[in-house]
Amino acid sequence: MVVGFESEVPSDDRPVVVFLGTSLTAGMGLERDEDTYVARLESIGAAEGLTFRAVNAGVSGETSAGGLRRVDWILREAMDVLVVELGANDGLRGQDPEALRDNLVEVIQRARARYPDVRVLLAAMEAPPNMGAAYTASFRSVFPEVAASEQVTLIPFILDGVAGVYELNQPDRIHPSPAGHQRVAENVWPWLRDVLKETRS
Repeated sequence: MVVGFESEVPSDDRPVVVFLGTSLTAGMGLERDEDTYVARLESIGAAEGLTFRAVNAGVSGETSAGGLRRVDWILREAMDVLVVELGANDGLRGQDPEALRDNLVEVIQRARARYPDVRVLLAAMEAPPNMGAAYTASFRSVFPEVAASEQVTLIPFILDGVAGVYELNQPDRIHPSPAGHQRVAENVWPWLRDVLKETRS
């Protein structure tokens, strides 16, 4: 249907969910944007009557410091919910967990300064086991600590059931396949669903 000049463009009153993240969010290696976990979440929400508009702000190779550098630009987009998926590349590079903590806190605080009512979900990540037990434990503790201190929703390790599963990953064995992204979406959805319901109450 062609909309004429005198026709009103229907308003989009769906809540806006912005996903700030890494190659996992960006969908590195996928042939279609529709296969990202972000797009899959939008489809799951529509099927359950919880429609929302997803904005994919994932960048391959992004660290928490990079996410912090980008966040003011991202915050130009009005949003109701911010999903923060940062940290995986910090872990892969063995970067300081304290710096990761500070960056995540700053991202959350800047989002709230711009949008006081924004709901924030923080996705937990895991460091590679070859970084050593002390590092992986310190890294793992960052996410629940930030979630508690900033009072945001913590999404447990979103690659649960995907990491290390051959058939759910691309040949690099790092980035999820379309089926892997579907599993990630299923991991995230219970937490996002609850937040979306709260935004509508």
